[in-house]
Amino acid sequence: MTFRHTKRPGVLLFFIDFFTAWLFFLCYMRCGLQDELDCILGRKTENYGMAYLKGIPTLFIYTLVWMARIAEELKVKAIELGIAGPYTSWKHMFYWNVLGIFVLVGPAVATQRFFRTLNDVEKELNRRNETDYSEG
Repeated sequence: MTFRHTKRPGVLLFFIDFFTAWLFFLCYMRCGLQDELDCILGRKTENYGMAYLKGIPTLFIYTLVWMARIAEELKVKAIELGIAGPYTSWKHMFYWNVLGIFVLVGPAVATQRFFRTLNDVEKELNRRNETDYSEG
């Protein structure tokens, strides 16, 4: 799989999501991001829409833990590919969202770092895919 979106601006995506009452990522995940994560992680992840719905009665703690797990798996993949840090991680995603200095600053930092790691992983996988085709 070739990844076309390797320059996602995490802070911008966070603010769009914030100002759409957290509905933006419901659409964004359905428009390909969920499939990309599944491909990168090598497994079918729980649908973000279901994680979102399960998060409603838990004040979105369930959704945050779901995202933190994905962040940790993405960090492992980045390390496996030899990508230099800093990465996102379970702790990074969870603590920036929960204990962020200001209501918007913490989650924005966590989202930016998540998408920076995702972008780096996708660029490296694209590079390796191009190398495989040029050798074959």
